[in-house]
Amino acid sequence: MTTVRIVGPGRAGRSLAGALEAVGIDVAGMLGRGDDLTEAARGVDVVLITVPDRAIADVAAAIRPVPSTVIAHCSGALGLEVLGAHPRVASLHPLVTLPDPVIGAVRLRTGGYFVVAGDQVATDLVLALGGRPLVVPAERRAAYHAAASMAANHLVALLGQVERVAATVGLPLEAFLPLARGALDDVGLLGPQAALTGPAARGDESTLARHRAALDPSEVDAYDAGVALARRLARATTPVATGARVGASDRSRRVRDGEPAGTAAWR
Repeated sequence: MTTVRIVGPGRAGRSLAGALEAVGIDVAGMLGRGDDLTEAARGVDVVLITVPDRAIADVAAAIRPVPSTVIAHCSGALGLEVLGAHPRVASLHPLVTLPDPVIGAVRLRTGGYFVVAGDQVATDLVLALGGRPLVVPAERRAAYHAAASMAANHLVALLGQVERVAATVGLPLEAFLPLARGALDDVGLLGPQAALTGPAARGDESTLARHRAALDPSEVDAYDAGVALARRLARATTPVATGARVGASDRSRRVRDGEPAGTAAWR
């Protein structure tokens, strides 16, 4: 049985602890701020560092190397060099949101994607969780993490704007969530360009002007940024990556043939 020690008892660390324990992996305790990390690698197979990115290097440097123990971090943006001179290093970054340890532990076991690097143990842990490992070249990790931030953080911030603007006409955010979920489902089924609708996509400048006039001035810059992204997508002529295009086409075929839209296209 693999034994894991976690350094960093925040949302990510506790979510991973709950998920790993649920699939039979022994979690040999958690260490946090103020704990002596010197012997953290002793007596375990993996030390999983789940602290903020800015602290990973210092945490790794504080741990005395043990030749048989893998030191791994969970950063999406950083490479393996941040782990210093440990003989076995790895990383695994889950492409799921972890709002609290209970929800996070469940989501980590729902077949999501993880980006892995380094020692095989990272892939083994992902597979034990029922996840799907992906590999990103080290020099492209910052771009990968930017995409992940856009998919989660920027989307939440955008819905915060929806909530503010909806409140000005007396409507709750909940009234708009089915619209947002439907748009996400369409993206998964058809791809972003085919799923795009609305005034920016069809060049309806008079409607866009009415929107801008109706908004509080503090909301206009963000609205204009969204319009610019929609226009860019609407006029795009460069094909998406072959794998993504095939995946979208396969999803469309399966829905036409009566298969559930959520069936995995990665085979």
